[in-house]
Amino acid sequence: MAAPQQAADCGALATCGLERILEALKVLLSPGGSGSSSLQITKHDVLLATLKSNLSIVEDKFRKDPYWKKLKLLRDEVANKAEWPQNSVDVTWSFTSQTLLLLLCLKETMMQLAADFNPGQPNPRTPEAAPALSPDTLSVSQQKTVQSVLQFVVTLGVCPYLRPGVGVPLRYRTEFGAVVQDLVCLDAAPDATRRLYTSCRVLLTVAQHASLGSLIFSRHFGDIAAGLCQLGFCPTKTKPLKPEEEVLTEEERALCREALRDILDHVYQPLAVRELLILQGEPSQSCSDVKREARCRAPAWLRRLCGQLLSERLMRLSGVQAVVRGVLEGAGARAAGGSDAEATAADWRKCDLIAKILASCPQQSLSPEDYYRDICPQILDLFHFQDKLTARQFQRVATTTFITMAGERPQLAAKYLLKPMLAPLYRCLNTAEIPESHMVPGTILVTEEELSRCIEDVFKVYVVGNEPLPVLVDSLLPILGALFSLYCFTKQSVSHIRSLCQEILLWILGKLERKKAIASLKGFAGLDKSVPSFHSLCQFRAATQGGIMITIKEAICDGDEEEALYQKVSSEQCQVEHLGDLLSHCQECGLAGDFFIFCLKELTHVAVENEAELKTKPYSSKSLLELEQHQTLLLENQEQRLLVLQLMAVLCERMSEQIFTNITQVVDFVAATLQRACASLAHQAESTVESQTLSMSMGLVAVMLGGAVQLKSSDFAILKQLLPLLEKVSSTHPDPVIQELAVDLGITISTHGAFSTEAVSMAAQSTLNKKDPEGKREEQQQTSHERDTDDSHSLLKQQQSHEKVNQTGLKSDAPFIPPDVSEPSATTNWKPGSITSEQLQEVLLSTYDPEIPTRAAALRTLSCWIEQREAGVLEVQEKLLKVFLENLEHEDTFVYLSAIQGVALLSDVYPEKILLSLLAQYDHGRDKHAPETRMKVGEVLMRIVRALGDMVSKYREPLIHTFLRGVRDPDSAHRASSLSNLGELCQRLDFLLGSVVHEVTACLIAVAKTDHEVQVRRAAIHVIVLLLRGLSQKATEVSHPPLYGEDELSNRIVSNQLFPN
Repeated sequence: MAAPQQAADCGALATCGLERILEALKVLLSPGGSGSSSLQITKHDVLLATLKSNLSIVEDKFRKDPYWKKLKLLRDEVANKAEWPQNSVDVTWSFTSQTLLLLLCLKETMMQLAADFNPGQPNPRTPEAAPALSPDTLSVSQQKTVQSVLQFVVTLGVCPYLRPGVGVPLRYRTEFGAVVQDLVCLDAAPDATRRLYTSCRVLLTVAQHASLGSLIFSRHFGDIAAGLCQLGFCPTKTKPLKPEEEVLTEEERALCREALRDILDHVYQPLAVRELLILQGEPSQSCSDVKREARCRAPAWLRRLCGQLLSERLMRLSGVQAVVRGVLEGAGARAAGGSDAEATAADWRKCDLIAKILASCPQQSLSPEDYYRDICPQILDLFHFQDKLTARQFQRVATTTFITMAGERPQLAAKYLLKPMLAPLYRCLNTAEIPESHMVPGTILVTEEELSRCIEDVFKVYVVGNEPLPVLVDSLLPILGALFSLYCFTKQSVSHIRSLCQEILLWILGKLERKKAIASLKGFAGLDKSVPSFHSLCQFRAATQGGIMITIKEAICDGDEEEALYQKVSSEQCQVEHLGDLLSHCQECGLAGDFFIFCLKELTHVAVENEAELKTKPYSSKSLLELEQHQTLLLENQEQRLLVLQLMAVLCERMSEQIFTNITQVVDFVAATLQRACASLAHQAESTVESQTLSMSMGLVAVMLGGAVQLKSSDFAILKQLLPLLEKVSSTHPDPVIQELAVDLGITISTHGAFSTEAVSMAAQSTLNKKDPEGKREEQQQTSHERDTDDSHSLLKQQQSHEKVNQTGLKSDAPFIPPDVSEPSATTNWKPGSITSEQLQEVLLSTYDPEIPTRAAALRTLSCWIEQREAGVLEVQEKLLKVFLENLEHEDTFVYLSAIQGVALLSDVYPEKILLSLLAQYDHGRDKHAPETRMKVGEVLMRIVRALGDMVSKYREPLIHTFLRGVRDPDSAHRASSLSNLGELCQRLDFLLGSVVHEVTACLIAVAKTDHEVQVRRAAIHVIVLLLRGLSQKATEVSHPPLYGEDELSNRIVSNQLFPN
């Protein structure tokens, strides 16, 4: 019984000792008074008196209070083991010494408590109960007490003894620090260096306890590191000192050096980097005030030491990340990804600073190549953080570092940065050697994660970095073919890397020299087989996580050869179409125009090659091998010609009128056309299309020479390239008009426009009239101006607006009204409420005028009167509706768009009558009207739906049923149009379909599954997507049976039809 009781008493005493130590520390830190009411007393005197008072109070308690007896014995034992002088004339050192002794007592007590702690076995019946807390755990209030004590120790025992330039001076930290700096007596024993050594060694000893170490290093690591740097590395006087004059022995200095490296290895590495950067100081030119200037005067030995230590941090495992975090967190971002992370990421100067640090090879490295080999994988890892804010900081740093290293050492960057980053795409090129072990069909050559990471990294380095360094461009060139193949595959379905691939391709095509860019486009189109491309044995496949992976193709069986051929042809066709889409984004830079001209020149080569083939020697004079080679060559040439023709068709379809951006491109286009015409004339094979193209190109030159373009002397130098071709056309073309025009154009170019014949002017006018049939607009504008100035200004604005739209290549729903719309006298001068029956009759008759401008103007005039609610006009609504519907069948855009607008405005006045009539026209006009007219009626219906807004729900049933009946129409275009209208109607109804939801979903699913036309099936899937988006999260839920009424649509779509078992 005695032994357990004695153990319990020992534990109580130990606990009591821990509390006594903390109480003694509180007494030392307690504020005191000066004991005088004099106003002349200074803060210096108050602090000195407080320190003396607190020391005497603690000593009195130790001598008189029996409750402190155990603590006194422990302190005396620790003091006897101490090897430093504990008493001094300087009160600050006496206070620091006593505080250090109590901290050592606290550390010994806590370690003893932890060693004696033996937690019992947890109760399995209550697994949720918290485990027993270790007795050496400090409470929150106790931690605050220890932190205050540590602050006093560092302020009184470390900082005052640091040399100028080592660390941040106390006077620039706080007002209290300035007082302490003046309070310390450096002349009193012990020596200042010995005091610093004692404080640092004791703090490191106390830090051996984990919880105390975290309190010390989280707040005071920089000051302790500064003290150890000074003690271990500060150079001594040049003259050797006698042993009795040395303050620290060489062994003690070595211990300080070892302690510094030890704490640097064990603390949080970004913290170590940050504090070393602070110790190293900033360049003198960056100091803008006195405080920062004082911090910048770090001695040379300290700067060299910190640079060496920083290099060692960098060369460690994950050292790059530690350096980046240290700089960013020290810049005000707190922990990376913290509240200031966004502002820090936007500061490009900090990113440049880190990039320069990482790109500079340290002296500790054996060679730059060894340094790059160790550092580059860590730089690539900076691209792959998941947290958005942290990733934004690190990615900007990584991109800047990547570009800096590529600029300084391109060969090493290509080997250790670019090659690993681009490895997944290099692995699947037709120039790469695939190991035999990977040739098994179905083998995954590049995983989904590898490919996604590769594309994202390339985007961050090339597009975001936006530095077209030669090494970057040259490394990307070989994989452009594989990258384009990947882009084409992403266009077949939804993919998160599609936009990345497109941006990368557009960036590299814009940065390449024009010849290299054209060569790359030739490789994309399949015109140049020498360009590296995607390996024929590889294929892209959709991966399980929504990404894309690269696998080995399955072997083609004998019965699947036709299917494989079909897949090959369709794939090549899709690639050409996707190339056209890509080039549609390259019109402003001129690349699309240059490639278009290249294709035109290829057409000329096709004509020449056809003639050469006809002149080949007969087959009888060839061997079988030569004959086979000849046939193979003919097939390849034929394939090349078909590909060029397909490219031209796609480019003509996809490119806008603004494909040519300068005079040079226009001249090249005309030259290519003239060359083709000359080749056709030489072979006597000119067709009607080529003759029209020749006339158009020569007319284009006439337009430029006629003043449509402001030509300079340099432009005429470019135009002179056409002189030999024009001379050849004038001498070989059978048409005398073309001959004369070619001669006149040559004369005008040669004289720089000083002499121009009437034939050139007529050709220019004819070309302009083809583009703008109403060529006499200015004349008619002037006449209209004489009749009514306001009306003329309105028409002029409409004309300018339409011409601007035509120039930009955009389409507008609103038709252009030419100036000669004012031919009906009733439309020139009218005021609201003053329309007479004669004027109305004249305008109605004009709606059947054979002249398109007059008819369009009359329709727009009627629309304007309807919009102004003219009573006389609204009385004949049935006649107006008939007029508008009949003009819907007109093929001219001006006319039928004006009619659509008129019907929409009329339905806004009488929605019920007009809407029902239009629904009948749309639904039952199969035999009476052409499909195009019925689709125009559908456009009118959708304009009415948009105008009705929330009121459209009133007409929900007839509209939905009409479009559902349209889905069963024999004409596929009408079916697709009805589905498109149905989708927009559902959006306007906010997807509140009511009782017809079953019919709609059944119809959509049936069309998506059974319709033979792909455009109709796509339209049905588009409507389903709209419905799913409108349902939001409900679309992916399968409700329980009692809830079928509420989520019927989502249940039907998801569980019954779209995903059948």
